[in-house]
Amino acid sequence: MKQHSLRLYMFLSIAAALVTMAVKFTGYLLTGSVGLFSDAAESVVNLVAALVGLWAVTLAARPADEEHTYGHSKSEYFSSGAEGALILIAALVIAYEAIPRLLHPEPIEQAYLGLSFSVLGALINGVLGWFMLREGKAQRSVTLQADAHHLFADVFTTAGVLVGVLLVALTKWYILDPIVALVVAANIIWTGIKLLRQTGLGLLDTALPPEDQEQIKEILATYQQQGIKFHALRSRMAGRRRFVSFHVIVPGQWTVLKGHKVCEEIERAIREALPESTVFTHLEPKEDPVSFEDIELDREPHLL
Repeated sequence: MKQHSLRLYMFLSIAAALVTMAVKFTGYLLTGSVGLFSDAAESVVNLVAALVGLWAVTLAARPADEEHTYGHSKSEYFSSGAEGALILIAALVIAYEAIPRLLHPEPIEQAYLGLSFSVLGALINGVLGWFMLREGKAQRSVTLQADAHHLFADVFTTAGVLVGVLLVALTKWYILDPIVALVVAANIIWTGIKLLRQTGLGLLDTALPPEDQEQIKEILATYQQQGIKFHALRSRMAGRRRFVSFHVIVPGQWTVLKGHKVCEEIERAIREALPESTVFTHLEPKEDPVSFEDIELDREPHLL
């Protein structure tokens, strides 16, 4: 059900991108403003990003198989990475169009009519972006959140262009048009860098957010009061899925069955607190010194 919701939002994003492309390029053709061109160019990126996002959430929904035993949830990072790269390309195209206008400013025709088309596109993106960001956070979808942030960047772009073109229309300082376009390009670059950073953190298996780690520690604390110890706690994100592993240290006289039941109970508590989590535990006896030599990711071979 959740994946169907994600796909629906991506289809809505594709539809919104097509509509905003049409209205914003209409505004650009009416005015010839490079500021409005920069706004329209970003809507093309919106469309490509939405198509990549649809592919990513579709792939992420596939169950684990023999070649991908941990599932396909990391595919969402392809979407955020591609979107970040496309945003940077769009910024370069905008700069390429704007720099010649700095040397040879040109008047803007039908400024107010052209702006009305651009504002309409921004309203569409703003409303959709708000819903997508809310749903993306609720479902922890990297793709949905990346697309929402991109849509908001588009809204801010339009706001900047609106101010710039209005100033040009009022003051006749035509050089303001390419200056606004370059400022927009700089803002787009910043958005692209943030998306690429988010992608990199995911691909580098960054630990769970502090609030998730705190929930895990609170669960473990209830068992520590019973004399059970824990170490080698590790976590990572893979798109929407969480992975958690740690060692459970219990008295050596416990039976395997008793230790196994405790591990199952702890794993279940974490999965209930943090849905879509895969939890791995490793049972160890506290009387064996070797149990305390495997805290680090790698350890020296133990000689018997």
